[in-house]
Amino acid sequence: MLPPRRFLPSFSLLTAFEAAARTGSVTAAANELGLTQSAVSRQISALEKQLGVALFLRERQTIRLTIAGDTYAREVREALRRISNASLNLRANPAGGTLNLAILPFFGTRWLTPRIRHFLDAHPGMVVNLITRLEPFDFRFDTLDAAIHFGAARWPGAALTFLMDEEVLPACSPEFRLRHDLETPADVLKAPLLHLNTRPDAWEQWFKTNRIAFDALHGMLFDQFMPMVEAAAAGLGAALLPRFLIGRELERGLLVPAVEAEGMETGQYYLAYPPDRATYPPLAAFRSWITMEIEKERLANGGRIGQ
Repeated sequence: MLPPRRFLPSFSLLTAFEAAARTGSVTAAANELGLTQSAVSRQISALEKQLGVALFLRERQTIRLTIAGDTYAREVREALRRISNASLNLRANPAGGTLNLAILPFFGTRWLTPRIRHFLDAHPGMVVNLITRLEPFDFRFDTLDAAIHFGAARWPGAALTFLMDEEVLPACSPEFRLRHDLETPADVLKAPLLHLNTRPDAWEQWFKTNRIAFDALHGMLFDQFMPMVEAAAAGLGAALLPRFLIGRELERGLLVPAVEAEGMETGQYYLAYPPDRATYPPLAAFRSWITMEIEKERLANGGRIGQ
């Protein structure tokens, strides 16, 4: 149920207010909206009267948001953005439905994007918009329908569908392995290591898994997998990389296992989504497809995802 009409200002009043708040000028807002200055001023005054709150401080020929106005402007801007995105999605795909999906950069580039055509072929008319996100966000305040999540099964307020476990291996260039004479897991201690800042303890866990004592571990730091893969292939160090995402480099010989060692699982991938969107047709279809796609690949590779 919508709130009373007095709490739902018209779109014209809100757009005039948002433009003036963003530009800090009635004149600039008027130019942007194709209105006169007096028209924008009247709309802002009408909005303040309807809400019963002063949104701007008028100082000679300038305006400045009040504290209340600043908070209101942020929320109105987000609401207008959501309406704009919804309208854009509807216009782009009026029949089949649109899925706005947040993806992890490396997973999205290496695993999902090459396979998404299979989903689209099976569901003509549907559109999937991919948006890169590294950290969990609040579905209540975002326009995204779902997200690929890595880590523990924790995302407040979201439903989670398990996708797969992740196994990492220490990888480096063939030349790097020869140069540092890497034969056993203990040998890796004497080589330069590459680290991912979202997994700062990955190497520590790997050495513990392989029962190797160590002191402080140093090396280059990266914020995403892709540049770390390139650095490893260039011989800058050894990196702990998801096996199923570096099949291309392993097949071409750009990367090789640094040493033979026990595999190590570092976490799980999940499809996260708001519980009240679970039956949204594009999301339900995608959830079914991706779980089946992963299971099919697992069976084809003897229980392992990827090569």
